[in-house]
Amino acid sequence: MLQRIVIPLSPFALIAAGVILCLYVFLSLKKEIQALKAKLEEHEMRLEAGLRGLQPELDSLRQGLQESEDRAGLLVAPAPPRSGLNLNKRSQALRMYRRGEIPVNIAAALGLARREVDLLVKVQKIVIGATNPNS
Repeated sequence: MLQRIVIPLSPFALIAAGVILCLYVFLSLKKEIQALKAKLEEHEMRLEAGLRGLQPELDSLRQGLQESEDRAGLLVAPAPPRSGLNLNKRSQALRMYRRGEIPVNIAAALGLARREVDLLVKVQKIVIGATNPNS
């Protein structure tokens, strides 16, 4: 007799167990989703508070940038660079080179750029080579 009652009801019992299990999973997932929403809202509130804290600093930086741009417009243009070699310095540099000074020392002594002295020495060598074809 037990078999006549249990066997026909077993599919319904399994269906009921499955429905209860699905209901449990559904409710537990719903609870987990609510917990995650609460964490997300808390995180968003912290981010908004941080953003509100950074806003005055950003405004201060914008104001400083604006002031520096305004000052840059009022600045006087820098003085033009001084001219290169004048005749006096040129003749001094050539004299020093003929005495055996190296271009680095000549440039330091006369306050010239080393490349200018190098160029002057090269031009002088070319001129001397053109005037003395025997050398």
